[in-house]
Amino acid sequence: MQNVTPGMVSKFLNPLTVILIAVGILVVALLGTSVYIVDQTEESVITRFGKFHNINGPGLHIRLPFGIDKQYIVNVTSVQTEQFGFRTLKSGVSSTYSNLTGESTMLTGDLNIIEVEWIIQYRITDPKAWVFNVMERTETIRDVSRSAINMLVGDRAIMDIMGSQRSTIESEATAFMNETFRGYGLGIAVIAVKLQNIDPPAGVQEAFDDVNKAEQDQNRLINEGQQAYNAEIPRAKGEADRLVQIAQGYASERVNRANGDVSRFNSVYDEYRKAPDVTRRRLYYEMIEEVFKDDTETVIIDRNFNNFLPLRDLNAERAPRAPQGGR
Repeated sequence: MQNVTPGMVSKFLNPLTVILIAVGILVVALLGTSVYIVDQTEESVITRFGKFHNINGPGLHIRLPFGIDKQYIVNVTSVQTEQFGFRTLKSGVSSTYSNLTGESTMLTGDLNIIEVEWIIQYRITDPKAWVFNVMERTETIRDVSRSAINMLVGDRAIMDIMGSQRSTIESEATAFMNETFRGYGLGIAVIAVKLQNIDPPAGVQEAFDDVNKAEQDQNRLINEGQQAYNAEIPRAKGEADRLVQIAQGYASERVNRANGDVSRFNSVYDEYRKAPDVTRRRLYYEMIEEVFKDDTETVIIDRNFNNFLPLRDLNAERAPRAPQGGR
């Protein structure tokens, strides 16, 4: 065992040693309060003597020591989430939630009670405003969000909230919150508002289920009727168009034929005026030809039998000639 005497202790703790130790401590304190690192997802807001100085991005930075410069690290890239009406107690494959009816219970525009759960997602866009403008930042975000959802739910009927107006409420809530936060100078931008569970109170859940089922049946029947309409109406319109086209074609044919008959009559009349006897005779022959064009058994003679003219049917089959006797 080494014997440490007071003389050795006094020799070790000489003034030079004490000064070196003090200088070392001072250097360590200086480095510890002067050098800091900002992560890739963060920005650092620097104050000097309590007044805003500048904003530093990711990397290694130096500041004035001993509290002259102070830094406030702000995450500016991550999307942050606030939950309303429920809390996630355990996340994972099988998540665990707790319901907060004080936040989710609301009054609708048609004086019904409904339970609405939702989340908002936001990102910090102005680190300086986020640090300095509002003291109770999280409480302000939650109060504004609850006010927006309560207002939008209170303007609508309960069935609209549970059905067709869901996406409208989300988009209008996002716009309203962003406008309000810009007015407060909070330095954030709401990315999305997402409604989760929207349910009536537990005591009337079965009645609402029946109403939803009836509405689904109504929509199904409407869709079936629309399909039947789409199948029959075009076919009927096509048939009507076809009949109209046939009638128009028949009308055009009749008009054209009548116009042709008029033109033919006028031409015959012009010829009749030039040579009445010849034209009358030609018309008579044409009429006789038209009447007897299909008759093969008629023989035409004059009235007084002065000019007998037998007409042979040249279209009849020639009968075979009888064989002549041999010489």
